[in-house]
Amino acid sequence: MNLLILTTSTEPMMRTRQPAAALEDQPIPARVKLAAAWTSFMFLYAYVDILAFFKPGVIDDILGGVVWEFDISQTLLTVFLALMAIPILMVVLSMTLPARANRITNLIVASVQVPFAAFNAVGESWTYFYGLGVALEVIVLALILRYAWTWPRTAPSATSPDRETVRAQKQA
Repeated sequence: MNLLILTTSTEPMMRTRQPAAALEDQPIPARVKLAAAWTSFMFLYAYVDILAFFKPGVIDDILGGVVWEFDISQTLLTVFLALMAIPILMVVLSMTLPARANRITNLIVASVQVPFAAFNAVGESWTYFYGLGVALEVIVLALILRYAWTWPRTAPSATSPDRETVRAQKQA
């Protein structure tokens, strides 16, 4: 049995493959990189703590009023909240602070967070879990330090006055 297929299309039956257009790789501003990295750090920080609830005995200790050898108190929870607020605030500060203050703040806060992240694994028996958590947090903090350290600078233009000229004009 022979079938005859008729088409009403004006396009040819076979298409030639067109080369795909190259994707444009837009530069990401330093502020956005920093805010994204702090957001990632914040999620790692929170999820390591959340997943730790599945460790046998943790919930029983919490119900008994103890977290890591510390009695649960308003002071302890306030300290925990303050520590968690640091990366949360750094997301906002990375997007809003002026460039110079932003760079300095990110360098200082990320530098302080590195030993703090490592301290969280000290004495833990679940070395794979906490080791991976700390390693990932330190990698993200290293990225933050790199983004802040390599913040793009603008070269002074020939038409803009230098600082001494501006100071002299203000004093006059």
